[in-house]
Amino acid sequence: NDTHPTLGIPELMRILMDENRLGWTQSWDITTKVFSFTNHTVLPEALEQWPVSLVEKLLPRHMQIIYDINWRFLQELQQNHGISGDKLGNMSIIVDTEYGKMVRMAYLALVASHTVNGVAAMHSKLIKETIFKDFNAIWPEKFQNKTNGVTQRRWLAQCNPPLAKLITDTLGTEAWVTHLDLLQGLREHAEDEEFQQKWAGVKKEAKVKLANMIKDLSGDEVNMEAIFDVQVKRIHEYKRQFMNILSVVLRYDRIKSMSPEERKDVVPRVVIIGGKAAPGYDLAKRIIKLISAVSETVNKDSEVGDLLKVYFVPDYNVSLAEVIIPGSDLNQQISTAGTEASGTSNMKFAMNGSLIIGTMDGANVEIAEEIGEENMFIFGVDAKEVPELREQREYLQVDPQFQHAVNMIKNGHFGWNDYFNPLIDSVTGGRDWYLLANDFNSYLQAQERVDSEWRDKKVWLKKSILSTAGSGKFSSDRTIHEYAEDIWKVEPQPPSPPEGRRE
Repeated sequence: NDTHPTLGIPELMRILMDENRLGWTQSWDITTKVFSFTNHTVLPEALEQWPVSLVEKLLPRHMQIIYDINWRFLQELQQNHGISGDKLGNMSIIVDTEYGKMVRMAYLALVASHTVNGVAAMHSKLIKETIFKDFNAIWPEKFQNKTNGVTQRRWLAQCNPPLAKLITDTLGTEAWVTHLDLLQGLREHAEDEEFQQKWAGVKKEAKVKLANMIKDLSGDEVNMEAIFDVQVKRIHEYKRQFMNILSVVLRYDRIKSMSPEERKDVVPRVVIIGGKAAPGYDLAKRIIKLISAVSETVNKDSEVGDLLKVYFVPDYNVSLAEVIIPGSDLNQQISTAGTEASGTSNMKFAMNGSLIIGTMDGANVEIAEEIGEENMFIFGVDAKEVPELREQREYLQVDPQFQHAVNMIKNGHFGWNDYFNPLIDSVTGGRDWYLLANDFNSYLQAQERVDSEWRDKKVWLKKSILSTAGSGKFSSDRTIHEYAEDIWKVEPQPPSPPEGRRE
């Protein structure tokens, strides 16, 4: 799984050769039948490069084996594929850098594995066209897709019992707990008014639990008529929590500038953001601080009152997710197209009838195929446009609304303006690598559609029901079955009776 465990390859070779006295050819034959490689990201920081000097010092025998694997691989490229020169260097497991020689762990995994897969259809296509393009050219048969899934037993049956009961009562069976595609049986009830009322009742129960959690965390009682708008995931620039909070800043400013009469038409929002930053990820920590600073200003502004509240959930974890996900009305999956391998929170939210606002990225693409793009709030540029837009970003005429939101932070409206300067710099000109400015207007338009459709409860409930009904594909049961059949080549075995009870 990704590149952390790739050391298992030279370790198995060492065990087979040094401890079991097998020759190289036999050991390599066994090793390449044992390992398969699942890639989880196209981001370069996750494609680890380990210093040769470090591996040589700590694990000299393993480094020796890695050198041998690379030498034989380069020989094969030259003799069997006619590859030479720069391309040979580009595909080498060992690479010279300004920091010295490095081991490209992803390339080691690629060379030694019998299959390589991405974790969503779009991601699997991207790795073949970008980071592993040269390898796909010589070994196209190695590459597969295995779209991620989540377990409905935790993420629906256990964490949302009222919804689980309604589904069971409606379908007349509990079999969906192990055969999630049965959820499509809910489609025929999506416009049934009586069923919609039951669905709304179940949703209200889940929102009450989430509201209680917010009260425990903050002491605030939130407006139950508001849209509970959630983004929970690792804090990362590509996941664009910064874009979310910029839109919140703009919403806050708009409400402030309205007359009391105009405010009567505002759709209230409770914005909930949660997630952890990697210990050394400075900008991610500044994003958390910005969310907290905006929260502090907005939540104590009596003029805005119940129309907008913002909460950062500290120490986000699975237990909190089991309350947050069922209680959300809207969830944000807003990564720059082409950066999110799959995402799985999108699946958990859809399963619980929360509507997605998102880009065509990762598994969102397949979710749109299953539940219907018209039942989501899709915005943003396509992945294929991203490279060119990055080149042109420096010359982009930035949307005035984007600039206004950025300026409010820059000018100290939420305090800490010096601390937030590096964040401002990260979305200025050509440094806006994740194209927040490019997507911002489209994002705001999608948010306006959210507000508009929330006002029509029948339409919203129909979409919510269809989200759950279209979630059948996204069970980890399906994913594991595909791995077992296509990669691991294992057959299901009937369980054996416990010892002492054999008949």
